[in-house]
Amino acid sequence: MQHDAGEDTQEANMRILLVEDDNKVAYWLGAKFQAKGHYLMLATSGEHALKLLASQVFDIVVLDRMLPGIDGIEVLERLRGKRHPPVIILSTIDQASERVVGLRAGAQDYLGKPFDFSELLVRMELLVQRTDRLLKRESRLYVQDLQIDLILREVSRSGQIIDLTEKEFQLLHTLAEHAGQIVPRGMLLEKVWGLQFDPQTNLIDVHVSKLRAKIDKGFDTPLLKTIRATGYVLG
Repeated sequence: MQHDAGEDTQEANMRILLVEDDNKVAYWLGAKFQAKGHYLMLATSGEHALKLLASQVFDIVVLDRMLPGIDGIEVLERLRGKRHPPVIILSTIDQASERVVGLRAGAQDYLGKPFDFSELLVRMELLVQRTDRLLKRESRLYVQDLQIDLILREVSRSGQIIDLTEKEFQLLHTLAEHAGQIVPRGMLLEKVWGLQFDPQTNLIDVHVSKLRAKIDKGFDTPLLKTIRATGYVLG
């Protein structure tokens, strides 16, 4: 299930992965998130969630504790050591000892069912804001032999300095923050150019082509890949 963004909202739109096997809960939450203008994808099992997290970019994961196949705790354990969005667990199992289990497994928050949607939304917004602040504190990003210095705004590959324009740097920065994941065109338009819609031009294609020529030309391994009709992957 995938919901398109709804009406404009004062809050920044979030890309949400909802992992929930209860159809009623999933569609109720989907309608609520859509009404707030957020983007939502649904996974109905732990295995499906892990596949989506390996290929798509999300700002946050709303994870049901009880799932068919591997449960929410095992999903978190399989994510351990990997870069992934913040996770908030939703569960009918709400004893203090079980909340500790979830938080120790790697969740950033834990909310018992039944819950108030407004409380869930506030908790999600705070987690995303905290994660954004932590990312901004990182002074350097690495993607294989590519290094991005966010303070000096310098880029090098295998020690060779690469001269980028401001837009090319912003584009590379956004791709590097989600290295190994497909970054949708719409997300690049919003992050780099501040556009909330696709102007149906070759704006992104031109800049990606120039960026690719600078970071890949002369090197054995290409880093920047195009995923047709979807977006781009760095790494």
